[in-house]
This record gives sequence, structure tokens and C-alpha cells, in this order.
Amino acid sequence: MNKYLVLLFCMAISLTLLSGCRSNSNGNSAGESENTINKTDLNQPVETTDWEQTTYESVNNFDGVIMIEKENTVSSTGLTIIFKNNTDKQCIYGEYFLLEKRINQKWYQVPAIIENYGFNAIGYDLTSGNSREMKVNWEWLYGNLDGGEYRIVKDILDFRKTGDYDKYYLATEFTVE
Repeated sequence: MNKYLVLLFCMAISLTLLSGCRSNSNGNSAGESENTINKTDLNQPVETTDWEQTTYESVNNFDGVIMIEKENTVSSTGLTIIFKNNTDKQCIYGEYFLLEKRINQKWYQVPAIIENYGFNAIGYDLTSGNSREMKVNWEWLYGNLDGGEYRIVKDILDFRKTGDYDKYYLATEFTVE
């Protein structure tokens, strides 16, 4: 009988702890925060005066490896990119990406609409002589983009073995109408 009481007590504590995790100190429910953005807010024009200039001055310098936009896939919320490896090297890329907008002939980083975010730490293999497609949806991170000239920046590794690689940045430009 005692072990059933202990089990019941443990279950009650677990349920109490779990229900406490579902709300924060502001009384918001799980998944919400003070920075929650309504869908209608995503379509509002963004003030660019506080946008940071690009930190990627050197892109597309991995000879024989390119990233291009797949024709007719651009929307205000995403696009499909194609990687091509025309070298004898093994390349690895991940899910990370960054969007930039051209303003007055300079590239500026599009600010994220959420503060804390991350990308899955995964490596996609791009073997010698092959190409791969990747669908990118940025609505969760940037919302719907206004019309204009943009580019997506992604990192890619010239991978030789664990700990022995060079990192390059690829970019492809696209227009949102």
C-alpha cells in the first residue's frame, strides 16, 4: 500500500510541476511572450533606419560551388534554392540562413520579428558533381517581406574531415514583387 501512496504523491508533484511550466510570470500561456506578433503586424512596413548593414562583404567566392534561386519559387514568405557543386570537393550546408535587403545600393540585414530563435544543427551533404534543392520558409523569422530586392546568405563548408574545413558564404539575389 505504501508504494502506491508514494507513486500517487510523485504523480501529483509531476503534474504540479508540469502545469507550472505552462505559464510564465506574466500570465501568458505556453508559447506566448510579450513579443508575440499578430499576423496583421507581419504585413506592416518596417522602418529601416535601425537596420544593420551587412557583415558579408565577401560572398560567392567558393570556386565551382554556387547557390541560385529556383525559377518561379519566390514569394513574400519563402523560396527554393539550388546548390550546385561543380568541384571534386565534399561540401556541407545546414538550415541557417540570413536575409538582406538592398537599400540605396547597400545591403542591410532584415531584422527578425522574434528575439530568441535558432536553426536545427544538421549538415546536408553536397557531394562532388551533384546539386540539391532546399525550400526556405522565412515567415516564422521575418514575416511577409515587402516588395524589393533581397538576397539570402547561407554558409557552406569545404569539408575534408572532422575539424578540417573552410567556411564560405553563398548568396543569391531575388526580387519580391
